[in-house]
Amino acid sequence: MRRFALPLLALMLASVLNSPLRADDKAMAILDKAIAAAGGAENLAKLKAASWKAEGTLNFGGNESEFTTSGTTAGPDKMRTEFEGNFGGNPFKAVTVISGDKGWRNFAGMASELDANDLANEKRNFYLSWTPVALLPMKDAAFQLASAGEEKVGEKTADVVKITGPDKKDFKLYFDRESGLPIKQVANVIGFMGEEAAQETTYGEYKSFGDIKRSALVEISRDGQKIIEQTITEFKALDKVDDATFTEPE
Repeated sequence: MRRFALPLLALMLASVLNSPLRADDKAMAILDKAIAAAGGAENLAKLKAASWKAEGTLNFGGNESEFTTSGTTAGPDKMRTEFEGNFGGNPFKAVTVISGDKGWRNFAGMASELDANDLANEKRNFYLSWTPVALLPMKDAAFQLASAGEEKVGEKTADVVKITGPDKKDFKLYFDRESGLPIKQVANVIGFMGEEAAQETTYGEYKSFGDIKRSALVEISRDGQKIIEQTITEFKALDKVDDATFTEPE
């Protein structure tokens, strides 16, 4: 029996080594290509803390208005965003802060602490927007990646990766096969009125911000209706962030 066992083992080993990559291996290869294209792991690692500014237009209920926004992050559980816009001729400002298992929102001067559902939703919205930029967080054990074939995004061929986030919810990220960079994301999210919506985000006009390349044009649609178009005007890694940034907004 032993003389047959060794050749059989060798045959099985050769079959494994010569077989196509497992789905997770393919997904990781796609992610590694994106990381290299965006500036490399060493530069992306600097994004443990970062800030950004953007401007754009918001379409809500058929009304289009201009807005500006800015944000600061210091890891997956610390985030602050500020949003200023004009709705129906009325200017307003909104501030959202996440700090670990706490979160707050101040909308048009009305402050409130986020309940468990709202906090979970804000954390999901954050990682959906942040992972296609920072990329490295998807190598963390909190994320599970699997190759999901290829699709056309416009005229570009995209490699699709299905990703399960820390909250065990899935989304798909589409990587341009030629450049390696993310060009689209599809995810189910909670809409403005608390309804579940199919969200599609596209990334374009990649440019270098220091040593890091990221999309400067981001467009977001929900259930086929474009709601946001924004241009990133500033983006930079930070050495440190004042802890006061992530306290309850006044």
